[in-house]
Amino acid sequence: MAEDEAPKSAYEIILERLKRQDREAGVEEKPLREGQREQIAELRKLYEAKLAEREILHHSALRKAGQDPEAMEKLDEEYRRDRERLVSERDRKVDGVRAG
Repeated sequence: MAEDEAPKSAYEIILERLKRQDREAGVEEKPLREGQREQIAELRKLYEAKLAEREILHHSALRKAGQDPEAMEKLDEEYRRDRERLVSERDRKVDGVRAG
């Protein structure tokens, strides 16, 4: 090891392994264009707002449900499904922007 070369952290070693595996699998690393970065940032902001709105509505509905455990369980399940749908939708759109 050269004197100016510091030992690598576990994180750096793992990143190198993942990059090597990607190269071996034929995965290309393409830098994003400025327009793509902006589109992705806008999508993330939009979906962050949608998720926050859904959370506020969920808390409001829970307060209205009172102490009914069945109603609360149903509301929690709906909230979980809505969050999963929104996150999946966001990720699909971000992947579309990345693909060009």
